[in-house]
Amino acid sequence: MLRADDIPVAHTPPGFWQGEMPPPVLADCTEPLPPGIPDMRGLWRAFAVEVDGQMREDTRHVERIEQCGDRVVITAGGVIHDMRADGDLEHGVNDIAARTGQPIRVTAAFEHGRLVLRPFGGPIAVTRELEGDVLLWTLLPLARVTRMRRLAGDGECEGIGDKE
Repeated sequence: MLRADDIPVAHTPPGFWQGEMPPPVLADCTEPLPPGIPDMRGLWRAFAVEVDGQMREDTRHVERIEQCGDRVVITAGGVIHDMRADGDLEHGVNDIAARTGQPIRVTAAFEHGRLVLRPFGGPIAVTRELEGDVLLWTLLPLARVTRMRRLAGDGECEGIGDKE
């Protein structure tokens, strides 16, 4: 069995990634998801975006979510955010922000069926959760809710580009 711990942590390359998404990080991992953890694996594309209660036309966002054990890798918008969803700041996202390129440190944990991200272990800033076949990505500081549909399952995402 190839466990999540056996695979080096991925980080966003200098200057972000450009063009096609980089290859999956956890593709060869065989460690099962822990009981009660939602399976969010796959390639997702926005179909509805709401900001401050107003619908927006911008549905360009595409992201790939990989999971193995309690490890989650989200690749989108030029960044690769690799984290353990164990609530420990040291195991969370230690990378750069997609919008600014500034360093970030974020705890990640599954809480009540949602992936919850807390910058520097503080208040919740980002959540991802499944509502049936729809993935809801909520950015609380921006009052932004993005609804996404799965385009491909885990391992079917190679050659997909994304740049917001």
